[in-house]
Amino acid sequence: MTSVPNTLAPFQDLTKPNLSVVVLAAGQGKRMKSALPKVLHPIAGKAMLAHVVDAANQLSPDQVCVIYGHGGEVVRAAFADQSLLWAKQEPQLGTGHAVLQAIPQLAPHGVTLVLYGDVPLIRAATLAKLVAIAKQNTLAWLTMRVKDPKGLGRILRDEGGKVTAIVEDKDATNEQRQIDEINTGFLACPTAWLAKWLPVLSNRNAQAEYYLTDILALAVAEGRKVETLSADTEFEIIGVNSKDQLAQLERVYQLENARQLMVQGVSLIDPARIDVRGTLTVGEDVSIDVNCIFEGQIHLAANVKIGANCILQNCIVGSGTEILPFTHIDSATIGCNARIGPYARLRPGTTLADEVHIGNFVEVKASVVGAGSKANHLSYVGDASVGKNVNIGAGTITCNYDGANKHRTVIEDNVHIGSDVQLIAPVTVGKGATIAAGTTVWKDASPGELTMNQKSQTTLPNWTRPSKKK
Repeated sequence: MTSVPNTLAPFQDLTKPNLSVVVLAAGQGKRMKSALPKVLHPIAGKAMLAHVVDAANQLSPDQVCVIYGHGGEVVRAAFADQSLLWAKQEPQLGTGHAVLQAIPQLAPHGVTLVLYGDVPLIRAATLAKLVAIAKQNTLAWLTMRVKDPKGLGRILRDEGGKVTAIVEDKDATNEQRQIDEINTGFLACPTAWLAKWLPVLSNRNAQAEYYLTDILALAVAEGRKVETLSADTEFEIIGVNSKDQLAQLERVYQLENARQLMVQGVSLIDPARIDVRGTLTVGEDVSIDVNCIFEGQIHLAANVKIGANCILQNCIVGSGTEILPFTHIDSATIGCNARIGPYARLRPGTTLADEVHIGNFVEVKASVVGAGSKANHLSYVGDASVGKNVNIGAGTITCNYDGANKHRTVIEDNVHIGSDVQLIAPVTVGKGATIAAGTTVWKDASPGELTMNQKSQTTLPNWTRPSKKK
């Protein structure tokens, strides 16, 4: 076990303390039945541990130390771009032993907040309240009254209502198991107190582990001030130990998102059938049909309508635009009063101006499309600059790839392109030009002129269609 200073400072000046956060993330998660470390399993498309770290960072801590163990290097690699401290717990001898591993890396004066990597929906506002209590030279513990406390640690109080200890379910008496106030595990207290108490914990209990909860009894024995805080919502303190619990918490999270969107005025056809896996901001009178997924950073301006079964990733949609069902939009910007889909795909680098129509089975990639232009059916527009009021006929393809490099197609204003046209980039179609159906354009097309390939059509007289042999 890590050696730490066994000193406890007198009541310190904690008016401006350091804030240290310790996140326990060393568990194996056997019930997940997965090679992926438990804390990396996602809620709303983001690892559970990332949710916890994000909540911690909202408090502007001086340091965040993650206790890792099983799958540790994979966990560390997933957060390589963040300024986190790491402490390895090996062997894993309980929650008290886990927090002890972080003590040498924490500022000795200040407050430490303890979080859990598999309890992803804890709110920063709740944590801020815990920290505020701990700053008053207090051990602050988050508790909650629940309908079914089975398997959870119980909060013991004396006749005056003061907390005296926490007893784990396996160590509790039958009478203590009737208590409905449970330990959530979240706590905050002066760091120096932890540094004194953690090394002297005992593992004389049903699980032969060093319980972090035992510090509460030590605080009471020393006459330290102890206060409890109740979480506002039960979902904040729900932990994940199985795929079933992961799925249940995903729905809780998404339903809460849906409620918040409706508070902002969004019309959801079915609040139970929407997934927000990022940040969705909205204007007034936005309407979203069922089974839509929003990933990354998405903004929907006023009066946007999203049809059923759409996927939107990292995009901006202008006011009055309608996204029809089964459309996939990724890293694109769409102007006002546009009409996209159904079954359309906008790929990264696409910018559509106002009143653009992109219809069924049309794919647009790394292209700029000017106001009022339309591609209504079965076309591919890639690496192109399309002007205003352009009509792109069904089956049109910008042939942008020569097998080694991408090339750009330029289509100027007021161009009319017939069906089944191939534009072999690099090529420019001049302003007001018309491209006849079935044309392959491999040279620049003159402005205002009709461009077509020479064609001939022959009819064979007295020809008979083959028939099946009996």
